[in-house]
Amino acid sequence: MDEIPGLSFLPLGGTGEIGMNLNLYRCDGRWLAVDCGLGFGGVAHPEVEIMVPDPGYLAARRDALEGLVITHAHEDHIGAVAWLWPQLRCPIYATPFAAAVLRRKLTEAGLIRDVRLHVVQPGAAFALGPFALRFIRMAHSIPEAQALAITTRHGVVLHTGDWKLDPAPQIGPPTDEAALAALGDAGVLAMVCDSTNALVEGHSGSEGAVRQSLAALIRGLRGRIAVTCFASNVARVESLALAAQAAGRSVALVGRSLRNLDAAARECGYFATLPPFLGEDDIDDVADDNLLMLVTGSQGEPRSALARIAADTHPRVALGEGDTVIFSARMIPGNETAVGTVQDHLVRRGVRLMTDADHLVHVSGHPARDELRRLYRLVRPRIAVPVHGEWRHLAAHAELAREAGAQAILMEDGDILDLAPGPAEITDSAPTGRLAVDGGRLVPLEGGVMAARRRMLFNGVVVASLALDKSGRLCAPPRLSAPGLLEAEEAETARVVRDFTAALEEIPQATRREDATMAEAARVALRRALGRRLQKRPLVEVHLLRV
Repeated sequence: MDEIPGLSFLPLGGTGEIGMNLNLYRCDGRWLAVDCGLGFGGVAHPEVEIMVPDPGYLAARRDALEGLVITHAHEDHIGAVAWLWPQLRCPIYATPFAAAVLRRKLTEAGLIRDVRLHVVQPGAAFALGPFALRFIRMAHSIPEAQALAITTRHGVVLHTGDWKLDPAPQIGPPTDEAALAALGDAGVLAMVCDSTNALVEGHSGSEGAVRQSLAALIRGLRGRIAVTCFASNVARVESLALAAQAAGRSVALVGRSLRNLDAAARECGYFATLPPFLGEDDIDDVADDNLLMLVTGSQGEPRSALARIAADTHPRVALGEGDTVIFSARMIPGNETAVGTVQDHLVRRGVRLMTDADHLVHVSGHPARDELRRLYRLVRPRIAVPVHGEWRHLAAHAELAREAGAQAILMEDGDILDLAPGPAEITDSAPTGRLAVDGGRLVPLEGGVMAARRRMLFNGVVVASLALDKSGRLCAPPRLSAPGLLEAEEAETARVVRDFTAALEEIPQATRREDATMAEAARVALRRALGRRLQKRPLVEVHLLRV
């Protein structure tokens, strides 16, 4: 594929799923990467908290990689950069706000001196090898979201990134429909487009309407108010701060991601009219009726500030009877149980809840069907490539694109779509995968470490300790440790130990003299004893000591 002249598109993450966006374009043997985001394990992968796409295919071609362009600063588009850049080692291009967010991540990772980070102004043009690029301003739930117009000798591709059509986005200009129309007039070969809300009829709603609604709601409340929203939604944070000001309330930030967002926003000139926010240590100095807290944890994350407040384990913040919590964010699919648990804990403490189910406290940052139709009328691409969605979203988007007269092509991570020359078609595939962020390292999600963790999660783990003399005779009964599976003093534990001991006594004498063969034979015996008694197949390990 690399040697064949032409233009191709290859998603390594973010197509057929929501999150972990990593998109590649190849033009005449040179590569361009667009976005590099993370995802969360959720219900599907409870053994891992954060996942990133496997960049191995691109890393093997990094000598031909012109650069990585970031469309905006959401975690599913920027969050994997610090993890994956050491494998790519390419220059990065981002708007001022995305660059400010990224600098903090690179500093924490110890990479800030290594990465060539180029700041590109919104709406500006720049060139990388055979790719002539231009940012186009798009409204979204974060400042400076940009679509990317990619001009090559084979044609023009519009990569929309995340976007919506909002006449009043509150921070930043509306989507640049004139630029999109001019692009369409010049001719667009393909549009690679956001599908998140392709199942939702109508319009996504305006941030301006949310600002008015929040001001009215907050003005009528008493007691402490805590609002949780996505930390990156600068316009929402500003709306809440202005509503608090109008109601005579001071604003305090609770949670690390909100503090980082505040620093990046102020660095880029946002929040210029707002006074500095209070910290967690200042909260008890403010009367309840004069306090509004912005709190992380809108998705019920177990270690988030809101989850700890709900469980009454937060060291500085408490909520109770007469207080209000506003969930000013959508619930990401898969997080229903976690969010429900946090909300239950809050209600049990006497807290009043407000959500987008009963009040206008949130609108989506992604386009609903009417907005998608409008974009197709403006851009008029020959080929439509739905991305940024699961299969039901991609299929709904493809149907709408066909109605608009485009050739819609459904694909998923790893599919290689040749766009030109010749007919657009999927001609090959590339290896893909996911890496789990495990502390300070990356581990293959389908590798042995995570497989063992999944097995431990559902079936438990049992560790047996054996003391043998030189001839292989047991010096004492084996000791078992089975946290989360067996209690040390329960009768079933004693029965397993008895069965295990009997099986060990049957191991041939020659096997007992070799540590490696004896340990493997002991593992087999332990698995059988556990299976017989518990009808489970936990992960087993044997520690053997010669005395």
